[in-house]
Amino acid sequence: MMKADDYNYAMENTRVVHAPSNAIETYGQTSFRFRLVTEPMDEIGSVRIRKGMIHAERPRILAPQYISKLLLDGFGERARDFAGWMEDQKDFHILRYGFSLRKTDLSESLLREPKEEVLGRLEQEIRRNDDPMDALIEGIDDAWEVCLMKFTMDLIQRSAGGNMAEWKRRGLI
Repeated sequence: MMKADDYNYAMENTRVVHAPSNAIETYGQTSFRFRLVTEPMDEIGSVRIRKGMIHAERPRILAPQYISKLLLDGFGERARDFAGWMEDQKDFHILRYGFSLRKTDLSESLLREPKEEVLGRLEQEIRRNDDPMDALIEGIDDAWEVCLMKFTMDLIQRSAGGNMAEWKRRGLI
């Protein structure tokens, strides 16, 4: 089981190299493609690339005490432990806003190339494809799901203003 320091380390060392240009839809499901690049501790000179999809269901307003009860379909025990740990954090005000998350279509590959070269090549590919739903993330191998959740939390925060404005406009809050 990971400790609070492990979560903090993973969150502090998660870097979004290329963020999706689209936000989370207020009234429908939104899907984002991600590529998460990490360096395995036991494979010197290697880079692991995890690819997959994150599906965000329609957002709902959620009290902080229910964070660990989120549906984290496809995520492992470390991600669930992290969600439980987040419940106790007082400075995660955005977590009052939540929704169900699913990750799918997961694949991974191991390359023997410098991390910066791989990140640069993937970023160029994403920019060339110009898909508003693509993300490139750099993170920590042992805590890659925490890094993916950190990316998702940042995406929630970026989307929340527009979603809240839409709910207010419609008189729902």
